[in-house]
Amino acid sequence: MNNLKPLILLTAGGTGGHVFPAEALATELSKRGHKLAFVTDRRGAAYGGSLGALDTYRISGGGIAGKSPVKRLKSMGSLVAGYFQARSLIRRLKPAAVIGFGGYASVPAVLAASHMGVPSAVHEQNAVLGRANRLLAGGAARIATSFGETGKVAAAWQQKVRHVGNPVRGPILAVREQAYPPADGSVTILVTGGSQGAKAFSDLLPQALIRLPEELQRRITVHQQCKAEDIERVTILYKEHGIAADLQSFFNDVPARLAAAHLVICRSGASTVAELAVAGRPAVLIPYPHAIDDHQTANARAFARHGAGWVMPQDTLTSDSLAAKLGALLTSPADLADAAGKARAEGIPEAAERLADLMADLAESKS
Repeated sequence: MNNLKPLILLTAGGTGGHVFPAEALATELSKRGHKLAFVTDRRGAAYGGSLGALDTYRISGGGIAGKSPVKRLKSMGSLVAGYFQARSLIRRLKPAAVIGFGGYASVPAVLAASHMGVPSAVHEQNAVLGRANRLLAGGAARIATSFGETGKVAAAWQQKVRHVGNPVRGPILAVREQAYPPADGSVTILVTGGSQGAKAFSDLLPQALIRLPEELQRRITVHQQCKAEDIERVTILYKEHGIAADLQSFFNDVPARLAAAHLVICRSGASTVAELAVAGRPAVLIPYPHAIDDHQTANARAFARHGAGWVMPQDTLTSDSLAAKLGALLTSPADLADAAGKARAEGIPEAAERLADLMADLAESKS
């Protein structure tokens, strides 16, 4: 243990979008010999992988956005309690640096670190700085971003920004090494994000595909995540129109399906967009319309800005407009291949290494 490099404290909420980059950083820093610990709130689930192997400390915390005044006041009390718990923990562990990955569970530890003179950083996965990270950014030494341009970053914070990217899973990194599928007449579409029952995926998309010319329908294969109760209905519709389809509520082999896809139709969460870019696959992006700060629209526009995909807002989307877009794309293999190349150019496969470099530098500045 004495040979380990200085302790770095990681803190994140319980959602996958926050936890995965934390796990990727933990894996990379562990390889480099850093001692690590993980802080989350008491509601956090048990983690596997790199995070599950770390010393884990649960402190009080709670979200504020979208809650009633009474619940908001209660959450504020939890955050204050978590702050003092974090101060005690930092005094005991003496970390050389602390990094938060967003969500209100990350607030107490990062805030306490900044008040105690411990170098801190926040990592933002989306193209808009989230509320928790905005609260912490003023006291943080570094703001690590996933997108080249990130909204809601105050002018006074710009000198702290470092564009590192958003780490993706190892199997997705492997897709990057596989060439975009050749245009041999068949077209493979991968649809993700529909397992939560989004109308755009279970209703509008099938209606759009059956509006395409019959000759094109016969060349399409659809791999679609779909709400369980919609699978039979949608499968029958595709079969009636000669569209080959594999519908499941969950795919446990997304990397393989992504590698085979000519086009992806999906939401635009931070992890999804990062994976599309690293894999080099073009996408029609339908942002979740109720996301806080509308960050999914910002993510989608950032991905599409350089020609890697196409944004179709759900509130104006119809089966006819979607059919028109898909008809144009699926009959233009050269345009799809071009977009795939532009998506790949936006990917940052070394994001975990970049983030680890940033944190190692911060830790060394403390010592």
